[in-house]
Amino acid sequence: MHALPSVGCQVTPEQSWILAPLIAGQPTYRLGRWIGDRFQYPRPKTAPRITTTVPTRPAAVMVHGMDGSVATLCLDLDTSKAHKGVLDEDAARIRELLTGCGLRWVEDFSPSGGRHMYIPLQERLGAAEARDLVEALALTAASLDPSPHQNVTDGCIRVPGSAHKRGGYQILLTPLSAAYDALRRRNPQTAVAALWSALAPELSRNREQKARQSKVANLPRPTAAQLPLAGGSESPLRRIARTGLYDTARYKSPSEARMAVLNHFSACRWTLDQVRAGITGQFPGLAALYGSDAKQGRLLETEWANAVAWTQKDAPPSAGRRNAFINDTSRPVPTGGAAGSASKAGMHQLVNDLENILYAVLDHRMMNLGRESLGLRFLFRSLLGYMRAKETDLLDVGCRTLATALGKHHATIARLLPRLVEVSDGIITKVADARRRSADVYLIQLPAHHQQLARELSWRKGKIYGIRNVFRALGAPAALVYEAIERGRRSPTSADIIRATGISRSAVENALAEMSALRMIHRDGRQWRLTATTNLGQLAVRLGVMDDVQAQIRLYRHQRAAWHAYLDRFLDQAITETAMYDTEREDHWLPPDGDAARYVWEVA
Repeated sequence: MHALPSVGCQVTPEQSWILAPLIAGQPTYRLGRWIGDRFQYPRPKTAPRITTTVPTRPAAVMVHGMDGSVATLCLDLDTSKAHKGVLDEDAARIRELLTGCGLRWVEDFSPSGGRHMYIPLQERLGAAEARDLVEALALTAASLDPSPHQNVTDGCIRVPGSAHKRGGYQILLTPLSAAYDALRRRNPQTAVAALWSALAPELSRNREQKARQSKVANLPRPTAAQLPLAGGSESPLRRIARTGLYDTARYKSPSEARMAVLNHFSACRWTLDQVRAGITGQFPGLAALYGSDAKQGRLLETEWANAVAWTQKDAPPSAGRRNAFINDTSRPVPTGGAAGSASKAGMHQLVNDLENILYAVLDHRMMNLGRESLGLRFLFRSLLGYMRAKETDLLDVGCRTLATALGKHHATIARLLPRLVEVSDGIITKVADARRRSADVYLIQLPAHHQQLARELSWRKGKIYGIRNVFRALGAPAALVYEAIERGRRSPTSADIIRATGISRSAVENALAEMSALRMIHRDGRQWRLTATTNLGQLAVRLGVMDDVQAQIRLYRHQRAAWHAYLDRFLDQAITETAMYDTEREDHWLPPDGDAARYVWEVA
């Protein structure tokens, strides 16, 4: 890596420029100039043709051909998109991806610190296909600017040997002979197909985003009062952690910016191990703010301890106001009852028995409930998961908390909960209504008529889940299919999965095909097995699901804060006993005399 620039410096701009016609989609280029505060490459009346003479001014070749097709995928890693350290990590990650797919590429770098990577193709791609590939790559690299492939008529890029707007020129990193060979022989279609397969999660995420944007664009424009409170899909601090770029007017140094990020993660109840995993995964910008691995290793634990001490210290209570949970995922306070009456081992045994009844009885009953079926089945699974985590058979989990766990609207959960009580065959019973900040309380128990069956069946391996984040994108049918493979007593066939889940054959086949393309599962003969090397959490990040999760949590946090503020209005209006007593009122009563008194006592 570090030896490449010295190799590139031995190649002159004139020698590098001979690669320009092999990279360009058209045999012409555009000259750049400053237009106001921006350096642009305007469309000329007559575009100069590419010759062996290097232009004296910054020049960019066209990415698309006259028909819009692309002969070379051009990846522009720009320091305006992310920190230089993030850019270098992105380049290393893209190199590893391209090598794994069997692709060859040409690379250069600019005096500003940016990099360009050119992937030559034997068969030209259409503009839409090329754009999808580059946009999918951009979802894996924060510094990648996909704009050259997003503009069919004006998309262009500076090539090796071209002058730079700040002085210097675009320096070729790949040895000239290897670069010329790669651009002449180019990459076969099989290697490009491998790249399509490797980017399947990002391609799916990109299609989902475009479909959502198209749907929103067709809706009537909302008024200011109708705009959601959740805001954008990514918080500013997480954007800093991802890109390493921060507002210098707010944070005077990288130290202040990274402490703000660490405070944010600590407030979200992250652990130090989760922060380390995020630095090496989806948040490389936080590592870039440290500058070096040695500095990160020396300061991370100390700064994390300071962040934890700052964010988790007890805040002074304000007068006439109660402290509230900061979001819907906070542990609710039990409202009383029989909590703690059963032992820890006994509670886990109860959950295991309930799982047996779920798979043997309730799932088959709820299969025939139409549109409510999937929602009820996963809501029951979610309640069992909370029951195991809290180690209690009394649950007072709010609708918004369950909605966050299942990826649904809280109104849907409020509609499904009473229905689940009806179809649970006495397993779930509502014992208390919601009051103020406490949710409805439900008692979960094993009725006597199910106890014999529950104890005759052997417990299943693994954990029970509601909707794991990755299945927010893939859907509830895919979650049931994955569960049938994961928790089955043996590796199932497609027919076994259809019988176990009660889903139609077409839905099961679609789910199997989609999860197989994402390398979540694989086929071993006729049987389906899990792919152990695929991390569902990382796959959820690649599919962009975590952005939706954060947006939902932010929305519910605002709604919960508004409800708590409404309740707090009545704290100062408490009616005391002295306030109800009227000191001017006569409280004693004298009975009447004579016959009237005798009549009163007889009536009494």
